[in-house]
Amino acid sequence: MSKIYYLILFLVLSFISTAPVNRNGTTSMNFLEIDIGSAGSSLGGAYVSVVDDATACFWNPAGLTGSQKSNMTFVYEPWLLDMEHYFIASTSKIGNLGHIGLSLNYMNYGEEEVTTVTFPDGTGEFYSSNEYSLSFSYAKRIVDWFSFGSSLKYLSSNIWHLNANAVAVDLGVIINTDFFAKNKDRNTGMRIGMSISNFGTQVRYDGIDLLNSIDISDDNGNFENVPGQYKMSSWELPLIFRFGTSMTPINNSSRKLLISADMLHPNNNAESLNLGIEYTEKFRNISEMYLRAGTKYISNTTLESGKSVNLYELENTYGLGLKLKIQNFNTIKIDYCYKKIGILGRIHLYTVGIEF
Repeated sequence: MSKIYYLILFLVLSFISTAPVNRNGTTSMNFLEIDIGSAGSSLGGAYVSVVDDATACFWNPAGLTGSQKSNMTFVYEPWLLDMEHYFIASTSKIGNLGHIGLSLNYMNYGEEEVTTVTFPDGTGEFYSSNEYSLSFSYAKRIVDWFSFGSSLKYLSSNIWHLNANAVAVDLGVIINTDFFAKNKDRNTGMRIGMSISNFGTQVRYDGIDLLNSIDISDDNGNFENVPGQYKMSSWELPLIFRFGTSMTPINNSSRKLLISADMLHPNNNAESLNLGIEYTEKFRNISEMYLRAGTKYISNTTLESGKSVNLYELENTYGLGLKLKIQNFNTIKIDYCYKKIGILGRIHLYTVGIEF
């Protein structure tokens, strides 16, 4: 028990010691901040204490203990400006040893035309860029009310001939409390979840695009073709601390109502408060239908002039889901999410999951 308390204390202290807010534009590989999965996105990102499928590899690795079956999830998200976002994950239980998971989070930024000072309208060439995260997750239910999980991630970013790599870890816990529990059953009570994401090495780009011939002296000798190389600065990863809670005031054989709330503290932006609600209608233990809604509120950013502006605001999100049992007790789940990203536009998110 004392080890569990020390672990919780470590997570809280890590949250307190994270970098201050209002550091916009100071991190790299920011695709790691995009919410994964239609269910979690539909709840406004209030998912750290709720997740119980393969998307736990992103939200909170401790959530892998929520499913006793092996499951696989595929996510497709057409992003802004013809960019594409993919996520695929698979998890499995390994007896009494716990749960393991593998996931790939991939962002394709598409192609852009190459422009130079000499050819501002384009050279006729195109370059592409992409980023991805490959992770291995492990989780175990230490006692019947406490689960712990961690993920080890390899990160890569590629922009034309430049590339950068990093290594990071995620840590998370889920606690089943007896608050609002029925008949003192912790599985029906309030859940508390905490996670730290993307704690790792710094990012520095390197590649042949940084090579350049330079003239180190205009007066002494002919040095105009001396090989030179630009040295890029190092960038931090987007470190995120999540703390959330959820409860089910209605939960019976025919319907379920879930309410969740998360608080986020990133190292590159102001804190945000996420709220979500999910209604589930059950049909004879054969299928389930989900209706979801959520919202995310990000604190205003104050400029030097004293004016407060919302540099990024994710408004209300909505989602639908359907879960069907098929032969041999396998299950397929299809989810959809609609969200608006402030003035940037609207996003549609599609998720397919299989339990087997």
